[in-house]
Amino acid sequence: MSLARVHTDSAPAAVGPYAQAIKANGFVFTSGQIPLDPTTQNLVEGDVKVQTKQVLTNLSAVLEAAGSSLDKVVKTTVFLKDMNNFVAMNEVYGTFFSTHQPARSAVEVARLPKDVAVEIECVALTD
Repeated sequence: MSLARVHTDSAPAAVGPYAQAIKANGFVFTSGQIPLDPTTQNLVEGDVKVQTKQVLTNLSAVLEAAGSSLDKVVKTTVFLKDMNNFVAMNEVYGTFFSTHQPARSAVEVARLPKDVAVEIECVALTD
């Protein structure tokens, strides 16, 4: 089995001992993305819709760097600070996954890094 670390400057840098993603045997496993601007590493200000858009933009950049795309996502996991934000998150999520709709889990968690409203990770196929 070969493992390859994935890195792109088009998504926020890892802020600890982990990779943005790992490619393994035809799959890419992403780390959770939060709404950080990849240029400044600062949080994007705004509600859960604004944050979800940035998270999925970051996730798309990581997938592209891995030779994949949102169209090849097998499963996502959405972590929400408040499940009352599910509908708003889902509106934006649906614009990124309109024709291809991967399997998904969505859970409410006690706290997310930097107290953001949403974090998303995924598993996708690679070229």
